[in-house]
Amino acid sequence: MADVKAGLRSPLADTWPEVLLAKAARIKLVALDVDGIMSDGKIYFSALGDELKGFNILDGLGLKQIMAAGITVAVITGRNSPLTEKRMKDLKIPHLMQGREDKKVALQELVSTLGVAPDAIAYMGDDLPDLPAIRYAGLGVTVPNGYWLVHKHADYCTRASGGAGAVRELCDLLLTAGGHLNATLMPYLEP
Repeated sequence: MADVKAGLRSPLADTWPEVLLAKAARIKLVALDVDGIMSDGKIYFSALGDELKGFNILDGLGLKQIMAAGITVAVITGRNSPLTEKRMKDLKIPHLMQGREDKKVALQELVSTLGVAPDAIAYMGDDLPDLPAIRYAGLGVTVPNGYWLVHKHADYCTRASGGAGAVRELCDLLLTAGGHLNATLMPYLEP
């Protein structure tokens, strides 16, 4: 209980440099790719041709937490998938843009619609179609299993891989930087 009174910290908090935390504190919009970020990047097909993909439950709760803290969430994906649409509907993510390989253009459309400055956007992606959006956003994030050139341009690479808690790690970073982590976690520690 002493940790609770002293305040909760992510175990990664000591690894986040001040410049990263400063960028993260400005974020009002998080835009995410799906395949390789919210999933492990693999697409499975049944014998009948049905598409299957897995989403990480930890990521889903993290997204709900940042939305409750006032951060808008959007998903921009190059593929059209009923599975993605269902998952985003379940999470109540307000902005889903499917079939968009032009991710920077899609992000700029969101900026225009929502009136968010580019330096208040975090974009998380793993491959070349994500690179222009990562470079445009105020905070570009990738995953360890992302393409090497994306790594060179991202501000932060998560420790967790895509589909294995990487989005939740970004959510914890944003909640920590914005001073919302304790308020988000305390309800789970009440007697």
